[in-house]
Amino acid sequence: MDTEPKALGRIRTVARLLDESVRVPVVGIRVGIDPILGVLPVAGDLLAGVCSLYIVAEAVRLGVSKRTLFRMLLNVALDVAVGAVPLVGDLFDAFWKANVRNAELVAAELEASA
Repeated sequence: MDTEPKALGRIRTVARLLDESVRVPVVGIRVGIDPILGVLPVAGDLLAGVCSLYIVAEAVRLGVSKRTLFRMLLNVALDVAVGAVPLVGDLFDAFWKANVRNAELVAAELEASA
């Protein structure tokens, strides 16, 4: 399907923006909006979680399996739940990268079904 590459591109762009858009100097890791929003207690993590659901919604439109959708929702739920813990959650967000994981799950399933 011609829309799959475009949708996958959008998914990867959102994942990069949320999880890897900025390189932290000296440390060398990449973080995105998700851990930055996490600095706002609870509300920031909820907002990041809502943004993460865009990737899940795109996956639904692409017809990925219920099993993959379940794994994706688990990644988002874990990201929001642990991310809500002050300081520890921000560090977790910086390393867990739920959105990149979800983008990889969608890409793998689309590749397997091709």
